[in-house]
Amino acid sequence: MFYLSLLFSLIFTPPSTVNANKNGKVSYTLEMIRPPVELKEENEKKTVLLEMDPDSIAISYTNTKAAAKSLRLRLQEDLRNGTISLDQVKKAFTDQLVNEILPHWYGTPWSFGGHTEVPNQGKIACGYFISTTLRDIGVKLNRYTLAQKSPIDEAKMISCGSEIKSVVQETPENALAEIDRLTQEGLYFIGFDEGHVGYLLKRDGELLLIHSNYFSPVSVCMEKLNESRVFTKFKKFHLVAISHNETLLQRWLENGTVL
Repeated sequence: MFYLSLLFSLIFTPPSTVNANKNGKVSYTLEMIRPPVELKEENEKKTVLLEMDPDSIAISYTNTKAAAKSLRLRLQEDLRNGTISLDQVKKAFTDQLVNEILPHWYGTPWSFGGHTEVPNQGKIACGYFISTTLRDIGVKLNRYTLAQKSPIDEAKMISCGSEIKSVVQETPENALAEIDRLTQEGLYFIGFDEGHVGYLLKRDGELLLIHSNYFSPVSVCMEKLNESRVFTKFKKFHLVAISHNETLLQRWLENGTVL
């Protein structure tokens, strides 16, 4: 019973809470929904695997999408009322996408033609991973149209007219150094020349790639950029800010169309 209680507490933790201090300022605390875990019985020296039921995953993800919509509406109202800043919106959006939406997808198998809408049910290609997760946080777009574009055209759509930074280097080491120089803490879209797309997360100075990986583990994963086999195969990259893209976030807040 202990393990069942732990499992349900991990799956059904409320996705966000709203806190108000005595001065009336509002902050949002977002709690991460964790992927399936392994529990070890110390006495029996064996591993007990807790597998999440597909229906439970679907229900949990539906609840997470609903929480994202509620968060967007609260942020929209609070920004209009002047009780929060745009920087707070940027952080809340990023936290919701990185800590709530994306973890549901970890382990979902990659396939060149994969286009599932439900995490861990079916397979998903790299472009559909980006377009589906952006749509599910509430960015108004056509996920099929976006997913079927080339990486540079996908970058243009997501940029909403903001700057697209290009990196062309002969070695992964030089590319990594330039990408590090061009980015700040937060989330980006990254296009790999004409062949691949993903999210780039800079967290505590570390560059992390979140993508539907066609190399091992052949599934959606988060990995260090400098350890990614996909990264080493390319010399040209397209970077678009997501966390710091004010036009994109304003359209998200106002339910405006991106694509």
